[in-house]
Amino acid sequence: MEWGDVRVFLAVIRNGSFGEAARRLGVSHPTVGRRIKALEDEAQQALFRRTREGLVLTDAGDGVMKLAEAMENSALAMERRLAGNHERLEGILRISSAEWFANYVLAPILGELTRRHPAIVPEVIASYRLINLARRDADIAFRIVPFTEPDIVQRRLMSMPYALYGTPENAQTMLTDPSSVGLILMNTEQSHFPDVSWLLERFPHSRCAFKSTSRAIQAQMCLRGMGIAVLPQPLGDATTGLQRIATPDLPPSRDIWVGYHQDLRHMDRLRAMLDIADALLTDPAMVAP
Repeated sequence: MEWGDVRVFLAVIRNGSFGEAARRLGVSHPTVGRRIKALEDEAQQALFRRTREGLVLTDAGDGVMKLAEAMENSALAMERRLAGNHERLEGILRISSAEWFANYVLAPILGELTRRHPAIVPEVIASYRLINLARRDADIAFRIVPFTEPDIVQRRLMSMPYALYGTPENAQTMLTDPSSVGLILMNTEQSHFPDVSWLLERFPHSRCAFKSTSRAIQAQMCLRGMGIAVLPQPLGDATTGLQRIATPDLPPSRDIWVGYHQDLRHMDRLRAMLDIADALLTDPAMVAP
C-alpha cells in the first residue's frame, strides 16, 4: 500500500464520504475516488459499501483499516522525530489553547518568542476541544485538565485565578436583589466545572441567563448586562466595562497544564517558547495584559 492512498482511505473513514474527505485533504473528489480504487484493486475487493446512512466498511475494508492505522502511526512517529530533531529556531509552531488563554496569557509570550526568534511562526489553534497531539494536530497544548494520552510529556504550568464579574449596574443590583440578576454559565456538557458549582451554590435563587463553552463569549454577554459570570482574572480584568464583584470567598482556581508528544521534547522552537513562558509566568503581573 502507498502512504498517499492510505491517507485518503483513513480520511474517508473519518469524514464519512468522498466529498468530505476531499475537502479535508484539499484535493478533488475524483482524486479521492482514484485513490480508493487503487486500494480496492490491490485488495481485489471492495473496501466500502454505500448505505442510506453513508459509507460503511466491508470486512476487507476493516482489515485494511488496521494496517492503514499502523502505517499512519509509523509515518506520524517519523514526522515527530524529524521535527523534534530540527535544530534551527525557525518554522511553524502549532499551539492549541482556549481562545481567552491565547489572547490574555499566551499573547505576550508569543510576542517575546517572535521578537527573539523572528523565523519562528506561531500558529494558534483556538478551541476548547481536546486535540490529538500524537497526530500532530498541534505541537503543544495548554488546557485545564491533565493529559491522559500515552507518550505525552506534561506538567502543571500555573494556577489560574478566577473571580466573579459583572457590569457596575449588575454589581450594584447584587447588593440589594441578587436573585434578579441572571447567571452566565458553562454549557450543559461542562456543568461539572467547579466554578459552575460555586456560582450556583452562592446564588441558588438566581436564574440561568446564558450558557457557552467560550469564556470570551461569556465575558461579552456579561458586558451586555445579561448577568454575572465567573471568569479567569486575566480575561475579566481586561474586559473594559466589567468589574470584579466582591465575594466572601473566591471561585476555585484552575490548574493550567501544558503537554507535548515525547518525540518533540528536543524541538528547539518548542523549548524556546516554554522557557519564555516559565520566565514570564513566574511574575503574576505578567499574566495580566
